[in-house]
Amino acid sequence: MTVMEPEPEPKPTPARGFDAVAESVLTPVVETEGAAFLAEPVTRINEAVKEGRIEEAAAMAERTVAEAARSLGPDHPEVLRLGELSAYIAYLAGDALRSFHLSLDLARVRRQQRDPDAAYGNVQSAATAWRAVRDPAQGMNLGRVLIEVWTGLVADGGPAADDLEQLESARTRMGRLAERARARESAT
Repeated sequence: MTVMEPEPEPKPTPARGFDAVAESVLTPVVETEGAAFLAEPVTRINEAVKEGRIEEAAAMAERTVAEAARSLGPDHPEVLRLGELSAYIAYLAGDALRSFHLSLDLARVRRQQRDPDAAYGNVQSAATAWRAVRDPAQGMNLGRVLIEVWTGLVADGGPAADDLEQLESARTRMGRLAERARARESAT
């Protein structure tokens, strides 16, 4: 007689990418050791986002990231979180290209730091920004870089390897972009 072990309790899917950043905008800022000076500017940035003052939030975020990087170093966890906030605000402002590059740069740093959860969240943010790019040729160029980083994360294991459907969806989009680019070329 074989005894079956009970099914493990399902774990809720953690918020990733811009969803996680959006959640952080809605929660009070927690002061962390060595980075308490960021609490006030981050609170002001979050308030500006909530009130729809996106351009103002973007400018404040850019200044705060620069100040934090000078004080704490560019790879400090708080600087990286601020970078995520800047990428999210760029996306809200309609600057998909900036959002994409910020998010993908963060994914690379997080991968180097061996933080697969954060790296995959940043790849998800980059993918969201990439989907907002309407020019097929530009989308293909960005998609190649995105898929390269994403494939590296899959090879490392972790959440990217557990979510191959998303990567396949990106590859499928690349095929559609190639068709649109060919159609555009033949129309000219």
